[in-house]
Amino acid sequence: MRKAFMCSLCRNGILGGALYLEPEAVTYKTGKLTVDPKYRNLVLPMKEIREITWKWILFPVATLHMENGEEYTFLIFNKGRFEKYFQEYRGA
Repeated sequence: MRKAFMCSLCRNGILGGALYLEPEAVTYKTGKLTVDPKYRNLVLPMKEIREITWKWILFPVATLHMENGEEYTFLIFNKGRFEKYFQEYRGA
């Protein structure tokens, strides 16, 4: 089942949007036309996420480290709920 989170992608600024967590992938979506098309519907397959690390800078900040070396940083406004379902889906 898909879970939705308010978030911002930290890439060339703070880009507001939504993060969708599913057993197969984490997907960032935004409708902002000023955002590079590559990031408007960014799908990060769960099997390609090596790890997730957290830090706190006024809000919870998650960095998804991919198997290919890419890193994607997000402000996620409900860390506890995100972590719960991320761990559940990773184990699925």
